[in-house]
Amino acid sequence: MVLVCVLWWACWAQAKPSDPDSAAGDTTAAPASATAAGDTSTAPADPQSPPPATQPASQEPVQTGQPNISAPPELPKYPDVRMPGESGIWMGFGLSEPTNNPIFDKGRASGITNDSLITFQGRPKLGESAEIGIAMGLHNALVVSGFNTRAAGDFTSTTNLTLWSQTYEPGVLISTNYHLQDLKLSFEYLTWPYPVESRHFRLKTLWQVQYVNVSTGFDAPLLPITGPGGGPLIGSNGSPVSYQAAGSRWLISPTLGLGVAEYFSKFVRLELNASGFAFPRRWTIWDTDGSINLRFGHFELGGGARAFHFKTSTNGPFYLRGTLFVPQVSLRWYSK
Repeated sequence: MVLVCVLWWACWAQAKPSDPDSAAGDTTAAPASATAAGDTSTAPADPQSPPPATQPASQEPVQTGQPNISAPPELPKYPDVRMPGESGIWMGFGLSEPTNNPIFDKGRASGITNDSLITFQGRPKLGESAEIGIAMGLHNALVVSGFNTRAAGDFTSTTNLTLWSQTYEPGVLISTNYHLQDLKLSFEYLTWPYPVESRHFRLKTLWQVQYVNVSTGFDAPLLPITGPGGGPLIGSNGSPVSYQAAGSRWLISPTLGLGVAEYFSKFVRLELNASGFAFPRRWTIWDTDGSINLRFGHFELGGGARAFHFKTSTNGPFYLRGTLFVPQVSLRWYSK
């Protein structure tokens, strides 16, 4: 009985597979006897290949049939600093003491042989000037300004002189007087820099129209105009004798120029302007000025000088010309 049990156990052990997986029906497993014989070499298991990596979907823009347009970035904002005279309105008044006097002479159409060239005499009186300005847009301005001066004096003629309609003989004391007026409309356009931001320098182009009028008069105050009886002397034409002569010349001209301003601070400003225009044989005009200005509150005190030149048309019987140098002071009031 014991022998039968031993034999049954041995048969059962030989029939049992060495790999536990063979019990699940894997018939490729080696028999247990091969293992017992010392063959330890086994075929390596086939490693399982990893699944292929999935490629990310390409980020291509959706084609809509229309061009893709990207909006440009918004421009940065810069502060715009306005100095006195670049906002609101202002008014000013000035006094000046002109030097030099205009010159009178005959033109191409005079038809006379006598001399007519004289310089007006006398020291010019204090000249007056005024201006009104209004800011327009960014740093631009429209300015209306005026200036006038006058003088009177006398001299003794050395030759026969024909002045307007009157002829004076040599050795006659001749009195002269004149009144010069200048009116200017100026649009001051900021040209550089742009944008201004907080810069303190300004370059402007000046677009102007100027009107100049010169009224003149002559007389011989020492020549008699009354008779022995106290009545007026009567000339050959039947009119009372008079040695007075008067006339005027004027011009209207566009002028173009440049103006610069340097703001050392909100209280100190340097300003320079120059403009002019010429039409050959018709007229010539130019005008320059410079000033240093000090501001306190709503007021500004300025001091400087001006040079002014004009010449009326030489095609007429007579014409006038002159170059004046004008030291001046001014006081302005600003609304802002």
